[in-house]
Amino acid sequence: MAKAYAPYSKFPVGAALRTEDGRVFTGANIEVASYPEGWCAETTALGHYIMGGGGKIVEIAVLAERMAKCSPCGGCRQRLAEFCQPDTKLYLCDNTGVAETVTMGEMLPYGFRGDILK
Repeated sequence: MAKAYAPYSKFPVGAALRTEDGRVFTGANIEVASYPEGWCAETTALGHYIMGGGGKIVEIAVLAERMAKCSPCGGCRQRLAEFCQPDTKLYLCDNTGVAETVTMGEMLPYGFRGDILK
């Protein structure tokens, strides 16, 4: 979150993905003048994850400075679902730590799955 570039919304968000081998991939939201064409913290973290070789994601944390229990937006829920399992833990955080724990299946129960497109 500290590395967010949010000059328009003034709403910095951070995200972290942890894989089963212990690697952590982080991201922050990045805004551009052609608002809302920027990208979310979860999308940035997923980019680092893919470029870092991927792996099984076992935990996700999302944090916003000014929002308790910040959850991924709808688009990011679908992006995360592409790389996670329904039982992947998602930590909704506030400035003091984890405010609530849910699963990706609870956040996006009817998300699209890549296996149906084959």
